[in-house]
Amino acid sequence: MTKTRRVIATALLALTLPTAVALPAAARQAPQFSIPKPTGQYAVGRDTLHLVDGKRRDPWVQSAKGRELMVSLYYPARSGGDTAEYMGAEEAGLMLKGLKLDAVYKPEHLTGVRVNARTGARPVGGKHPLVLLSPGFTLNRATLTMLAEELASKGYVVALVDHAYESFGAAFPGDRTLTCVACDTVESAPTEEKSRELLGKVAVGRGADLSFVIDTLTRGRYGRLIDSGRVGAAGHSIGGNSASAVMAADRRVRAGVNMDGTFFSQLPKSGLNGRPFLMLGTRTLHAPGSVDTTWSKAWKRLDGWKRWLSVEGSGHFTFIDLPVLAGQAGATDPEVPLSGKRSGEITTSYVGAFFDQHLRGEHRPLLTGPSAANPEVAFHQ
Repeated sequence: MTKTRRVIATALLALTLPTAVALPAAARQAPQFSIPKPTGQYAVGRDTLHLVDGKRRDPWVQSAKGRELMVSLYYPARSGGDTAEYMGAEEAGLMLKGLKLDAVYKPEHLTGVRVNARTGARPVGGKHPLVLLSPGFTLNRATLTMLAEELASKGYVVALVDHAYESFGAAFPGDRTLTCVACDTVESAPTEEKSRELLGKVAVGRGADLSFVIDTLTRGRYGRLIDSGRVGAAGHSIGGNSASAVMAADRRVRAGVNMDGTFFSQLPKSGLNGRPFLMLGTRTLHAPGSVDTTWSKAWKRLDGWKRWLSVEGSGHFTFIDLPVLAGQAGATDPEVPLSGKRSGEITTSYVGAFFDQHLRGEHRPLLTGPSAANPEVAFHQ
């Protein structure tokens, strides 16, 4: 491996992997993990959709028949239905192995996670805003379940997307579990510049995926639930960059959130036509003057309502389910002292407030500046 390759690999690991933490023996023997109960007024329903864009080639596997996506569709529902699954066993095993956590956690820790969503639950009536969610590079879409359930409980339809060949493992119809061909491509790039170029390709491709999801959902059987004039996008890591990428290409997306993702695909110099955008990240990586300079560049190009927030004591995974679940087992990481409980509360509060304000027109004071209730969150200019 060349020196350049080692530098790239180290940078990618820093953006992708958490520090492995010791899991108490009791938790190893009897997993009791659960997604926190959502705070909204509605029960949460969930359906699973397999979507294929036959007009596009898969960017990583040329022999694939179109661009495939798996979507967990969450919606405000009436009570009833059956408890949904968090993640399949093969998906869980592949993700833990890929994150080098398989010696600490077992697949059953993830397959046994109790969720709040119900399959077969009857949707509530009316038209609801649509929010698209894209996970981090290598990660299964299930890692954004907490945020998806929270938004659905508050009256949003949420499309949580797995992009083919971009995670350690994602189950597709036909008893297929697709693995991360894109990871191999990025990791084998000859230079850092080429690696970043490929990650930009990931973000732009995902942006096109999200546009296709909008097309399919608004024209399909769930179209009656969706207000196509109120669409937002958010994501973690490369998924956050995908949110800005879809906004740059698709004006139907009115608001976006990047949760700790490098802007490998930069915003247009002309901005986003005045549409609002929230940047929510870690203090060490994504505060002004930190190592990732793409946030400063993006901030200057945003031409509408915008907020740049960083969270003290957070890590790259703060904004997804994993630290919330690990916290329930008593697992701690001294390098990321923010508790799992606070990680979940901060993420759902700020992202929820953002979409309430910009897709529903409901003013949220939480977004105006620092608050005593959230001392970990800093506002930047």
